[in-house]
Amino acid sequence: MFDLFKKQFIEVIDWTESEDGVLSWRFPTMDKEINSGAQLTVRESQMAIFVNEGNVADIFSPGRYVLTTQTLPILTTLLNWDKAFKSPFKSEVYFYSTREQIDQRWGTQAAITVRDKEFGPIRLRAFGTYSYQIEEPSTFYQKISGTREQYGVAELDGQLRSLIVTSIATMLGKADTPFLDMAANQTKFSQQLKAELDPAFFTYGLTLCSFLVQSITLPEELQQYLDKQSSMKLVGDIGKYAQFQAADSIAAAASNQGGFASAGVGLGAGAAIGQAFAQGLSQTASPADSHEDPFQLLEKLQGLLSKGIISQEEFDTKKAEILKRIS
Repeated sequence: MFDLFKKQFIEVIDWTESEDGVLSWRFPTMDKEINSGAQLTVRESQMAIFVNEGNVADIFSPGRYVLTTQTLPILTTLLNWDKAFKSPFKSEVYFYSTREQIDQRWGTQAAITVRDKEFGPIRLRAFGTYSYQIEEPSTFYQKISGTREQYGVAELDGQLRSLIVTSIATMLGKADTPFLDMAANQTKFSQQLKAELDPAFFTYGLTLCSFLVQSITLPEELQQYLDKQSSMKLVGDIGKYAQFQAADSIAAAASNQGGFASAGVGLGAGAAIGQAFAQGLSQTASPADSHEDPFQLLEKLQGLLSKGIISQEEFDTKKAEILKRIS
């Protein structure tokens, strides 16, 4: 019968993190009381706080402590132990993981519309990673985790990503860097965003350890337009671009086992492509109209011959015309 009324006292207080992604954990005291002289162990990458009736009292960094009025000065004051020391005592104890939470992902689910210097209004998406850790456990307790038995990374993820997306939308909206130059400035852009986000993270008791912008992308339709524009610039002008595509289509059709028919190209389409290519070849190889280096033209002709796009006779004719320019 006596055992039913016998109180259980807590002698050892510690936390062994048994799973990843836990930011805070409440030590299970239930109806138990803590003895004066009990041992508190706070491991590396942890901090602990004592909470009395909702008020944050003493905070402990990594180390091993014997709980006395000397090691619990704030709790001693709150409980008026200086007038009448009471032991054992009741208090809530919370542990916090201060490990760096790495490889956290962020991204803009919806495209952000910005005004670009070169393209005007465009829609951008951005993606990257970040890492953070708890810096001020008392602030984190008051604003985030509260009296929860356990609080994890996944529960905080949505709020932090909202902070990031809001900041990146503001930064992109007032950015002076054109989209085509953003890739070359991603490190600088990441640093600017981190500086912008640091105060917001700190209001939750967190330190933003790293912030990386891994990619900034355009909608698919605009990206395809830019790809075509780049191809045109590489070839030279619109006329040459059309001639280039005609030659490329012939080469693709020739590589199919069934020729044009297997490639789905009818005789009429094949004739049109051939005519366009012939006109382009004539313009490219004409000494009067072209300023291209004769030796480069010869190399191009050789490539066309080796792919079977032109015959040996056509090659010899054009080669003779080009050699006249050299002599």
